[in-house]
Amino acid sequence: MYTEPFVTHDNIDDKLTEWLARIDRYTHPRPNLTLKPEKCALLVVDMLHYFADPGGRVYLPSTEAIIPRIATLLKHWRKIGGTVVYTQHCHRGSEDLGMLGKFFSDFIRCGKKESEIIPELSPLPGEKIFRKNTYDAFYRTKLDGFLRSRSVEQVLVTGVLTQMCCETTARSAFVRGYEVYIPADAQTTSSEELHIGSLQNLASGFAVITGTYSICSGGQE
Repeated sequence: MYTEPFVTHDNIDDKLTEWLARIDRYTHPRPNLTLKPEKCALLVVDMLHYFADPGGRVYLPSTEAIIPRIATLLKHWRKIGGTVVYTQHCHRGSEDLGMLGKFFSDFIRCGKKESEIIPELSPLPGEKIFRKNTYDAFYRTKLDGFLRSRSVEQVLVTGVLTQMCCETTARSAFVRGYEVYIPADAQTTSSEELHIGSLQNLASGFAVITGTYSICSGGQE
């Protein structure tokens, strides 16, 4: 086990309330931003066996609490005919590790079970999976072109790890002109401190932070 869970099935609603309260000082009214599911792509970032399977080498126990939240968002997006996109982080070998190879001694291997999306959140036929080998899902992928071809103007970022691939992708989306929305209860990482810090950063200037059920009911907290 890589870390102890800081959020569970039993306390995730209370944790969401706590997190939103803790980032409130960094959150300001965004009158020009309203989530419109028909214009918003749901991004499921790196929910792979490596991170979200108890047998994974870098298993994050807190993924157990967010998997049902992401599943709820997937069900909602599919029902309304919204755009659903997955990312799959993996490497062919040492030749494509880049800076990650200097930071970490392990990596996710393409073609292995560890790089596959967990079955609880499996893509449906026709839903796009974009393979990446760094934090930013837009970097050297066709994600941006695909979203623009679907007239997508907003992104809803879920998955792992909050402060790494999720935050980097959210920032990258922002600078490309997309409105960014973050369900705080549908992302996780290795510690609550890192999770909160990332949410604070994003709330201050990049994204609207909200919750899964608020999104599905048409609100934004």
